[in-house]
Amino acid sequence: MTDDLGFDVPLTRPVRRVVSLVPSLTEAVAATAPGVLVGATDWCTHPGGLDVARVRGTKNPDVDAVVGLAPDLVVVNEEENRVPDLDALRSAGVAVWVTRIRTLDEAFTSLERLFAEACGFGVPAWLDDARAAWDDVRPLADRPVPAVVPVWRKPWMVVGRDTFAGDVLERLGVRNVYAAHADRYPRIPIDELGECGAELVVLPDEPYRFTADDGPEAFAPVPSALVSGRHLTWYGPSLVEAPDVLARQLAAAFR
Repeated sequence: MTDDLGFDVPLTRPVRRVVSLVPSLTEAVAATAPGVLVGATDWCTHPGGLDVARVRGTKNPDVDAVVGLAPDLVVVNEEENRVPDLDALRSAGVAVWVTRIRTLDEAFTSLERLFAEACGFGVPAWLDDARAAWDDVRPLADRPVPAVVPVWRKPWMVVGRDTFAGDVLERLGVRNVYAAHADRYPRIPIDELGECGAELVVLPDEPYRFTADDGPEAFAPVPSALVSGRHLTWYGPSLVEAPDVLARQLAAAFR
């Protein structure tokens, strides 16, 4: 069996112990097969009260600790996790499943393969609910709203080409003005951002925590929408409510 990148994943026994090195996948595993998750990163905040071993961060996992948990499978993402760490896990004999998710459709396909095919859990009900929720999405306006989507400050970085967040926003009727940029997360000077033609600024609360007092002032008088980073960038059970949550938060910018 191969993962999203085409790597062979040697699953020699039923998946009963899983370590997740991605917050959204941690939530997805916990919602799909309670009890199989035995390890997660320090950044894995959902579901609340998660009682599993912590193995540091997505970019600096404690490889020895992960191996020590004797997982049947470690789930990771090609964007969030580092190749040397994944190679180290494989060298230790650990099965690693790499997800590649840059669009909503890729999320649905990748998660179904992970849970139904690799793990043998079947298609989770929440995944069917998420598909249905996004099938009913309608754009916020009669025409796409050009927007800029900062994800960091000092230096300013924005969502560029080929990103999950960009695809989510496009489905809601928001056009990322940097969608054709050569970089996926380009650094753009603030004066250039102010002249990019955006009619909306989308400010998520992660990875940089933009707030009403930190972010909107840099773009005034262009309206800003403060949105949930979990609903904008996570691929898991949050996808069920993401269309409604994000639509409300985006619409609030124009009131």
